[in-house]
Amino acid sequence: MQTTYLSLLFQALENLPDPLPGTTYRVPAIWTGDETGTQQVNPARYFASIINEILKNHDHAGYDHAGSSWRSEAVVYNLFVRLAAAFDHNGDGRIEADALDCGFRETGTLLKAIALLPYIKKLGANTVYLLPLTEIGSACKKGSLGSPYAIKNPRKLDSLLTEPALGLSAEVLLKAFVEAAHLLDIRVVLEFVFRTTSVDSSWIQKHPEWFYWLRDDESTAHYGPPGFDPDTLGKIYSQIERHDMQNLPAPSSEYRDKFVSQPVTVTRNDGGLHGSTADGSPCKVATAFSDWPPDDKQPPWSDVTYLKMHTHEAFNYIAYNTIRMYDSALDNPETFNTALWDEIADIIPSFQESYNIDGAMIDMGHALPSLLKRTIVRKAREKRADFAFWDENFDPSPSIREEGFDAVFGSLPFVIHDIVFIRGLLNYLNKTGVALPFFGTGENHNTPRVCFRYPRQEAGRNFSMFIFTLTAVLPAIPFLQSGMELCEWYPVNLGLNFTDEDRELYPPEKLPLFSPFSYDWEGGNGLKPLNSYIAKILSIRSRFLDLVLSGEPGSMTIPYVSEPELFAVMRSSGAQSLLFVGNSNLYEERRGTLEFSMQNSTLTELIGGETHSICEHKLEISCKPGACMLFELPDTQ
Repeated sequence: MQTTYLSLLFQALENLPDPLPGTTYRVPAIWTGDETGTQQVNPARYFASIINEILKNHDHAGYDHAGSSWRSEAVVYNLFVRLAAAFDHNGDGRIEADALDCGFRETGTLLKAIALLPYIKKLGANTVYLLPLTEIGSACKKGSLGSPYAIKNPRKLDSLLTEPALGLSAEVLLKAFVEAAHLLDIRVVLEFVFRTTSVDSSWIQKHPEWFYWLRDDESTAHYGPPGFDPDTLGKIYSQIERHDMQNLPAPSSEYRDKFVSQPVTVTRNDGGLHGSTADGSPCKVATAFSDWPPDDKQPPWSDVTYLKMHTHEAFNYIAYNTIRMYDSALDNPETFNTALWDEIADIIPSFQESYNIDGAMIDMGHALPSLLKRTIVRKAREKRADFAFWDENFDPSPSIREEGFDAVFGSLPFVIHDIVFIRGLLNYLNKTGVALPFFGTGENHNTPRVCFRYPRQEAGRNFSMFIFTLTAVLPAIPFLQSGMELCEWYPVNLGLNFTDEDRELYPPEKLPLFSPFSYDWEGGNGLKPLNSYIAKILSIRSRFLDLVLSGEPGSMTIPYVSEPELFAVMRSSGAQSLLFVGNSNLYEERRGTLEFSMQNSTLTELIGGETHSICEHKLEISCKPGACMLFELPDTQ
């Protein structure tokens, strides 16, 4: 067997004793089969057998770097390794952060993520998107594990992603993961965090000029986002809407005076970092908050801080006009924090070199200077022309495409709960065209799960089917948030679209982004998993891929249906047409009529295989709660 990182991992598993001491280790049956439940295994033999199959049945030469078509044809499975690969292996009802007596963890690890790859491929995904894997800061840590977005060292991986029994580093395991994915013809996209770091970042001591600093005295005891009166807020919104970035309203002088100027000297004592100004006054790193909108109600982000992208002394504070909606005075290259920009732009090329990754998702890309984003893209594409870039942006605009990005997160999760808003969004996109693909999903780790408002109910499953089928026919990248196939409803994080009541119910110590948690791999949340349905829809989509990917104006129309809760979308390109019809009512069956120019015809419904007749220009449709239909229309239509 050729010596590779994956074969090195296989050998490490083979070298473990059989049986392992203290072994009580269960795994979800669905990871390797079609049914829920569990099976008792020897973890070393179980994982070794999966890796052996990957090594044995797939040729290294089969992975093709050439060409960029994979970027538009991506079907994404989003994996937060620490969560999605977690399981109560010893069956005691808890997910422990410490390794079990056998040396294997219950929280998700890169080894278990490798074991999930065949499962992911069977779903129909061809791209795995990993939330940040880098080392997490320990200061002001949220939950018991900390946030993966509180990056301490962007070039070092989180040691919690290892299996102590193996004695292999997270870096070796990530190399093995990417290798295994490539053997299965799965691409790997990593998320990178460039706008923030942890408040105890490894950069602070050497580069205090890359951070915002606050006076460490009574004036900052109640530090938080700057407040703006209603008139000022109105002016801010008006200017931003007009894209007028000149002389944007600044926070009050009282707020600005809380921040200190460079130079700052940093020393380490009492186990922490301490700053002091040129006159010896104590100072501290300023923590972050949601900067936009300027009256955002999200709780402060106490575990992270913003990186200081500009050195302009008049903008030495954190606010909307220094973090995202940059004042035009910051367009001057003399204000760029050049050494920081250079460091950031070198991170992705170093991961390309070390791990052979295929693409990058840029966290808070909407808040990075455009020139820096262009530089990040250019340097990565110099190493590999087909390297993918996705932007955490909500508007698929031409300007983002011009920065070199292939896709954006998009706004679909913000409209999915109201069919009127969905109709409005699609009508708008049909008129303007789609400049960039967006993620075809109703959820990600920062938004409510599709099933969130319907916990443990069949309605949530119906809604998931409806949304997934609809998005599969849009000019979008199918995006499977891990766990959605299990009808998971529990939120990962309370980032967007949550209420104050939600925040009271789910503090950080109860949220999977910060603390140990596992999906209901064993029971599927009491519902039949959607795995086979997802695979079928993706198979149908692949047959109409060129049509689905067409984002031209006029390619996405909303036909009239006599029943308002039956929602229809017509996708057309050339002589080919695909019709989606779905019941947005999650509780009751609905019947309706669509009208066609053709007088009589017989159509075969692609999901269930039943035949339907158009008679006298009319097609009668009956859909169960949340059910969907797909029809290929004759080219005479």
